Amino acid sequence: MSEKILFKVPTREEVSPANQEVFDHMLKAFGKVPNLYASFAWNDTALTDYLALQNRKSTLTAKEREVINLVVSQVNDCKYCVPAHTMLAGMLGYNEQQILEIRRADISFDSKLDALAKFTKETTINRGRPSDKALELFYDAGYNTANLVDAMIIIGDKIISNYLHNITQIPVDWPAVPKI
Repeated sequence: MSEKILFKVPTREEVSPANQEVFDHMLKAFGKVPNLYASFAWNDTALTDYLALQNRKSTLTAKEREVINLVVSQVNDCKYCVPAHTMLAGMLGYNEQQILEIRRADISFDSKLDALAKFTKETTINRGRPSDKALELFYDAGYNTANLVDAMIIIGDKIISNYLHNITQIPVDWPAVPKI
């Protein structure tokens, strides 16, 4: 007997008490519980685990992490995460043109971020096997092995959320963004 997969966003009342606490914190901090985060709450521990992964200390800056999030989400054609991270990138100071360049992994405004974006795109497309050239550009741009490990964790984090949305197709609760 197979379990029926739920493709709806759970309400606060449908999740565990621990997840209800997380929902309450998000409501207080952000005014809403984003639908994709709520989807993790069908499982008693997945939301807390995922948030711990997302919020872990990193050697990469918030702006660098957002480059990775946008590139991976674009490669995976995640209709939820691209708009969410477009908004977050804007909050971090990237303008609309820069965000489009990041999504394309072709950044003209910062050579170090361009190397990061190209490395991220190749790593995602090739399932963890970037070209020697992309890896060389990454290191030549000033990144180190600790940065590489952090980039891989962020890529993995984003693949998890991209795939969850691509499977569930829960409603997008972020403003629409241009297609590229």
